[in-house]
Amino acid sequence: MEKKYNRTLITAALPYANGGVHIGHLAGVYVPADIYARYLRLRGQEVLFVCGSDEHGVPITIRARKEGCTPQDVVDRYHAMIKSSFEGFGISFDIYSRTTSETHREVASDFFRRLYEKGEFVEKESEQYYDEEAGTFLADRYITGECPHCHAEGAYGDQCEKCGTALSPTELINPKSAVSGSKPVLRKTKHWYLPLDRHQQWLEPWITQEHKEWRPNVMGQCKSWFDMGLQPRAVSRDLDWGIPVPVEGAEGKVLYVWFDAPIGYISNTKELLPDTWEKWWKQDDTRLVHFIGKDNIVFHCIVFPAMLKAEGSYILPDNVPANEFLNLEDDKISTSRNWAIWLHEYLEDFPGKQDVLRYVLTANAPETKDNNFTWKDFQARNNNELVAVYGNFVNRALVLTHKYYDGQVPACGELTDYDRTVIGEFKGVKAEVERLIEAFRFRDAQKEAMNLARIGNKYLADSEPWKVVKTDPDRVRTVLYVALQLVANLSVAFEPFLPFSSERLRGMLNMERPDWNRLGATDLLYEGHRLGKAELLFEKIEDTAVEAQLTRLAEIRKANEAAAYKARPVRADIAFEDFEKLDIRVGTVLECERVPKADKLLRFLIADGLENRTIVSGIARHYKPEELVGRQICFIANLPPRKLRGIESQGMILSAENFDGGLSVITPDREVKPGSEVK
Repeated sequence: MEKKYNRTLITAALPYANGGVHIGHLAGVYVPADIYARYLRLRGQEVLFVCGSDEHGVPITIRARKEGCTPQDVVDRYHAMIKSSFEGFGISFDIYSRTTSETHREVASDFFRRLYEKGEFVEKESEQYYDEEAGTFLADRYITGECPHCHAEGAYGDQCEKCGTALSPTELINPKSAVSGSKPVLRKTKHWYLPLDRHQQWLEPWITQEHKEWRPNVMGQCKSWFDMGLQPRAVSRDLDWGIPVPVEGAEGKVLYVWFDAPIGYISNTKELLPDTWEKWWKQDDTRLVHFIGKDNIVFHCIVFPAMLKAEGSYILPDNVPANEFLNLEDDKISTSRNWAIWLHEYLEDFPGKQDVLRYVLTANAPETKDNNFTWKDFQARNNNELVAVYGNFVNRALVLTHKYYDGQVPACGELTDYDRTVIGEFKGVKAEVERLIEAFRFRDAQKEAMNLARIGNKYLADSEPWKVVKTDPDRVRTVLYVALQLVANLSVAFEPFLPFSSERLRGMLNMERPDWNRLGATDLLYEGHRLGKAELLFEKIEDTAVEAQLTRLAEIRKANEAAAYKARPVRADIAFEDFEKLDIRVGTVLECERVPKADKLLRFLIADGLENRTIVSGIARHYKPEELVGRQICFIANLPPRKLRGIESQGMILSAENFDGGLSVITPDREVKPGSEVK
């Protein structure tokens, strides 16, 4: 039997106050959460929507050190930026606070102390790197060295940025402290751990059996962790930025940010509702829903529930609708590479177009798999859907009413079968949109809402009131009455998705705040109701605006490629006599063609000054065959022949590999005789 709830607590993942927020954050977490919160409020349900900035952890201290300021300076700056961006996009939090608040410090400390007193932690001693010069233990990110896998310098103690391999500090070759530059030493330190292995016995059936409705990506990631077996996880670390561990013998230790951050949901609720916060967190008739990205699944489905269960008085999440990632122009969004569309910059570049981005991000929502944002698609969806479908229908219905009936809703005459069919179509939208939203399928729900506009456009196009106004005025009154009811329904249906446009549309209709329960009704606007001024609801986005954004991204990509390039270390010395053994010559390409069923291979016929020779080379992805015919190239002439795809290759063509992986064949700067030796 499905459980009945009296209220819904919605949390959105706490953004990290180490930078701004971008479209990936908006698409993955905040727009879906906002749609859901707005929808429940419209239905008259008791809702609380909670979020705030995550302001502790090592990356913030690293940024502060680089910028020559305090960690508090960093989080103050980015907290303000993030909060302003969310407000600009209409994300309707009931509270947006922060984890450096005094309320959060008290709640997080009390939470730790309660688990500590109940014996829910285990104490473990381990060896960690210590900077003797600076007199401090080093977080993983404060240790750099040579990557043991790709041998790149400057790899961090938790990951190599060059090859992407996850590391532990002790794996680094020649580690050094990023604080003082000195060589760190291993020293013993004590920390407290949450023994997740003790919780697996109840966690696994709770998720896999009791919550089969959770998304496949959520279920799959949890099952993977269960299959590996849960392990104890440290809840403290040696650092001077964070909430001090509130027990004796913990000097110089703070709560680990992963433990501290989710408690922010609780502390922010208490900050907003100091007297009634417990009903949102401790009463069984409250439904808790976490909106997150896929990188936070384990923390919200396994770790945080284990913390809540260990404390003993809190409810557990009912659903965790985690999204996948959004890419940008076919490349992974990366804050470190500035490969992103930052919300504060979008608000400056496209003033008044918050709903356009909300619409496009919802239409491309990465609900079941990673999805992609492109500026061309952004422009097309705006121009072909918001302008040409939604906006066009609204404008035609309102302009015709102002033109023929002085802006007053006309009386509805006798309905035709076609009218009744159209009315039946939009009456059914409410149940379908509700079904989809409640299943967290916001992309399909928005598409269903847009169908109202498509129905309206077709209805006006088929009825042609501008043609029959003189011959059948009664028919025109009926058509416009029905069309205006459709417009009014659009202002209700799109309220969760496009709040700014819906508010503007209600202004044009002179309507009060929408009542979701009346969505689908045919009397939202009564006969004689006077409309407001008709204006364009959306406007076209021109090519120049999109080209400017694409140019900016191209410049960022170029800068990233240049910054990322670092020549590989020179290989070990060889004897000069070994080099002299290579017979490198210049040849002229007589023929060049692709090798069948081989994507990478080209077959060359080369004039080498003696007799023509065949060489097979793996550069097909970098050149078209016709580009190479007639060119002079350098090749190694004295390699033993080898067969590639059944073709005997008599040498090797020399190419230079660029930092982006592109290959360029080596050629002389002026023409020489075929067979000339390279000295």
